[in-house]
Amino acid sequence: MIAAVLVVAGATGCAVPDDQPPPRPASTTDTSAQLDQLTVATAGSMRGYSREHFPHWRNAGKNCDVRDTVLQRDGTDIKLSGCNVVGGRWSSRYDKRTLADPADVDIDHMVPLANAWRSGADDWDDDKRGEFANDLDRPQLVAVSATSNRAKGDQDPSQWKPPNRDDWCQYARDWIAVKHYWRLSVTAAEKAALGDMLGSC
Repeated sequence: MIAAVLVVAGATGCAVPDDQPPPRPASTTDTSAQLDQLTVATAGSMRGYSREHFPHWRNAGKNCDVRDTVLQRDGTDIKLSGCNVVGGRWSSRYDKRTLADPADVDIDHMVPLANAWRSGADDWDDDKRGEFANDLDRPQLVAVSATSNRAKGDQDPSQWKPPNRDDWCQYARDWIAVKHYWRLSVTAAEKAALGDMLGSC
């Protein structure tokens, strides 16, 4: 789940997609209905898991990868070198830290790749897993502090929640939206934690 280290390239003439807000689920009521529709199952095995089964980061636009796309989307005062984001400011929603160096920013997979593997993605092919790992249409990718991303690891909401309690409602809504779209299962403890977090909305 830890984002790849930013590589500053000398490419020029690459167009980063226009700024747009990250995708958000509809309403809390709809999210509660989606939570009820999720399949509850025990976590699957990690046998055969590798991040290489979730190829990322893909090109976005002209040689701009998905990491740079999210850095630009979620930041302000963005500075570019070719297609690479080399400066800006980011507010990490998980811990309320303000970051000014892209090297301190990770792109978090809201539903971590290993968690997805344990909840159904082990049955997908690598093409579908690549779509999941680079999903810009759901709230699956978010720029946050590297420290919070690495504290989260591959844990579900029953095991880890953002230190910033103000983010719990949105975090639960985003997690549920991703799992619902991709038809991934939840554990009983995970579902209970998500329901509790929705109570803060």
